[in-house]
Amino acid sequence: MRIVVTGAAGFIGSTLAEGLIAAGHDVVGIDAFVPYYPRETKESNLRGLRGDPRFEFHELDLARGDVASILDGADACIHLAAMPGLAQSWVDIDGYSNCNVVATHRLLEAGRAVGLPRLLHASTSSVYGTLAVGDESMATRPVSPYGATKLAAEHLVLGAVELFGMNASILRFFSLFGPRQRPDMAYHRFIEALLDERPITVYGDGLQTRSNTFITDAVAGTIRALEGARAGEIYNIGGGESIALNDAITAIAEAVGTRPTIIRDAARPGDQRHTAANVGKAERDFDFRPTVHPVDGLRRQVAWHRERRAQT
Repeated sequence: MRIVVTGAAGFIGSTLAEGLIAAGHDVVGIDAFVPYYPRETKESNLRGLRGDPRFEFHELDLARGDVASILDGADACIHLAAMPGLAQSWVDIDGYSNCNVVATHRLLEAGRAVGLPRLLHASTSSVYGTLAVGDESMATRPVSPYGATKLAAEHLVLGAVELFGMNASILRFFSLFGPRQRPDMAYHRFIEALLDERPITVYGDGLQTRSNTFITDAVAGTIRALEGARAGEIYNIGGGESIALNDAITAIAEAVGTRPTIIRDAARPGDQRHTAANVGKAERDFDFRPTVHPVDGLRRQVAWHRERRAQT
């Protein structure tokens, strides 16, 4: 298949693009390089893809550029592009609305115009709010502008399914981690600090838990969802076990071989207290089964950080 991946230069998008190519697909990547974090980081994510004859790349802002010409002739689109992160969403509502809502609307309209056969839309457990423990029937009560704009994007997708018969499904990702994790994310920051023997800052008491999803599990689930996810349905994509933040820090420190110095600060508004993804629906419909334990995944991420440092 010829598959368009938006947000292809990001943590998830670049890893997914590689997985799709390995599975025999051709990939057309789109990314706007929105300066949420340094462009150099995203360029390094693309390094293994550029030059591959099965990969084509377009630098394009979905909210303004000609999306239809790229979607025309594609068999599917996996829409990952978004403005991520909780903290910045409180001070940049225009940016989040543009990247997460307007861009999704324009992508849907372009897909309708060219008759796009299939769309997977990537959403987040943040749409559930502070407690995301259970299945897809949980109430959606986002408590951050980020979560609110991602939920708005979901409604646009579901509207396109209901009104125009679009073959689209939604995946709600839970706390992805692993190689290439965004530099603003907690595990990335903790690992880099501990490798440098710097203190780490923990917001809250550290007892908050996450249903962490290792990147390879998320990629495998997304690829399976291309064919197995039903139109108009929403699926949790999460890890098999939850881990408390304090326990995750202990695991990282053991993998690094150090003792952490922890600075405690107040919990941030919008942070989730507990997440635990029930993925039974995804397992039934497209055999999604997370396989990587959080501690094992953290060891793999630490190894990636070490390898990256050795190459610079």
